[in-house]
Order: sequence, then structure tokens, then C-alpha cells
Amino acid sequence: MRWHPPGYGGHRRDPEQVKRDGWREQGLLAVALDDQRLTWPERELVRQLGEKLYGSRPETREMRHG
Repeated sequence: MRWHPPGYGGHRRDPEQVKRDGWREQGLLAVALDDQRLTWPERELVRQLGEKLYGSRPETREMRHG
């Protein structure tokens, strides 16, 4: 029988499960700006919150149109 400390070997959670567990267990929210489950106003709110808390992101052609 092999024993692995948490995070080493064994089962690895997918990124969505990590985000879900982070929200449920710690109250942390990880959201991608391009998450298609969100409406445009919701993505814009996420962008504004990110800029308020962490500052502006480098400009990219994909994110800014116009």
C-alpha cells in the first residue's frame, strides 16, 4: 500500500472542482473573464472588480475591441 501526501500522486481534481471547493470551503471566487456561462454585464463586473482589487491587466487584442 502506498501513501501520498495531499497534492502528490493519486487523484487530481479538475480545475472546476478546485474552483467549486474554493468557493464552498473558503469563500474564494475564481472567474475567467471569458467564461461563457456569464452574460456580458456579469463579465464586465468581474473585470471591474479585478481592476479595482489588483490593477489593470496588460492590453490584449482579444479582450478589448474598440
